[in-house]
Amino acid sequence: MRLVTWNVNGLRAVLKKGFEDIMAALDPDVVCLQETKAQADQIEVDEGLFPWQYVNSARRKGYSGTMILSLVEPALVTAGIGAEEHDGEGRVLTADMGSFYLVNVYVPNSGDGLKRLEYRLEWDRAFSAWLRRLEETKPVLACGDFNVARTELDVWDEAAASAAGYTLHERESFQQNFLSHFVDVFRTLHPDDRQYTWWSYYSRGRERNQGERIDYWLASPKLMDRIRDIRIRDDIFGSDHCPVEIELDD
Repeated sequence: MRLVTWNVNGLRAVLKKGFEDIMAALDPDVVCLQETKAQADQIEVDEGLFPWQYVNSARRKGYSGTMILSLVEPALVTAGIGAEEHDGEGRVLTADMGSFYLVNVYVPNSGDGLKRLEYRLEWDRAFSAWLRRLEETKPVLACGDFNVARTELDVWDEAAASAAGYTLHERESFQQNFLSHFVDVFRTLHPDDRQYTWWSYYSRGRERNQGERIDYWLASPKLMDRIRDIRIRDDIFGSDHCPVEIELDD
C-alpha cells in the first residue's frame, strides 16, 4: 500500500498545475492533502482516480482545510478531534483503515511574530491526546504538515530558519507531545539524510534547496515493521511543499 501526504497550498491552484497527472504517476492508494483552501463544493478531483473523497474545510473560506483521497473505502472517517475550540479550521481528518487509523493533520503555524504560539502549543497537547485515544483501539499513522523542523538536520541553516517553526518551544512541544509516543518514520529510516519538504517562495528557496523538513509521517511503534520505506518527493512541484510517500505492507 502506497500512501502520500502533501500540503498543496491551495488545491484549486494545484489542480491547474497537473495534480491529477502527478497522482497518476505516483500511483498512491491513499492521499492526504493539507491547506486545501476550499469548500467541498469547490473541489473537483476525478472520481475515476479516487472514488472515495473526504473533505474537512475551514469555516473561513479560502483558508486551511484537509482532504483524504482513497482507492479503498475506510470503515469510518471523522472530521476534527471533538473539541469545538480546535475544530473550526478544518485541520484534521481521521480514517479507520481497518488495521490502523490514518490521521491527516495541518498543524497551526505560530504566525508572524509568534502571535499564535500559545494557541499552537495548546493545539499540540489537544491533538496529541486525540492520537493517544485512538491508539488505545488500534495503531496510528499520522501524517501532514506539523509546521516544525525537529533538528539542525531539518533546516538548511539554523541561523536563517524562520522563527515560527523552529523555536525551542515548538521543538520541545513536538518532542514531548508526539515523539515521546510515536516514531518519526523518515528520521528513523534515514537517520543522516538532509532533505526538505518546504521551501520559501519569497526567498526562492527551492532553487537553492534552502528549505525545512516540516512534513512528517508519524507511526505507532508496532507499525514500523510494516513500513518498507519512506521517500521525500522533492522532484514533484506545484506547491511550496513536496509530497512525502510511504510504502506499507498490507
